[in-house]
Amino acid sequence: MFELGFGKLLLIGIVALIVLGPERLPKAARLTGLWVRRVRAYWFNMRAELERELAAEDMRKQLDSAKQAVHDAGAEVRQLSQAPLADETKTGTGDSHGDHAQ
Repeated sequence: MFELGFGKLLLIGIVALIVLGPERLPKAARLTGLWVRRVRAYWFNMRAELERELAAEDMRKQLDSAKQAVHDAGAEVRQLSQAPLADETKTGTGDSHGDHAQ
């Protein structure tokens, strides 16, 4: 997110000590730590949920693509299986069992 080096943390600590005083600083530090943990936990949960949603969407797209490929293959098989029948009726052989030699 953003980078806090040692110098910046030291500066924040000194300003907090001056503003809050030594009596209230420990309580404020605990409260700040609690809120930082909550925000981080919320952030990680949202990130994980977003990743799950993206994975589910990707899986849906792959499934749709696979369904379309199966549909296209089925249509091609039907077309190829009907093509010889149409050729036989045009040529006049009409024997669907292939027994031409009898």
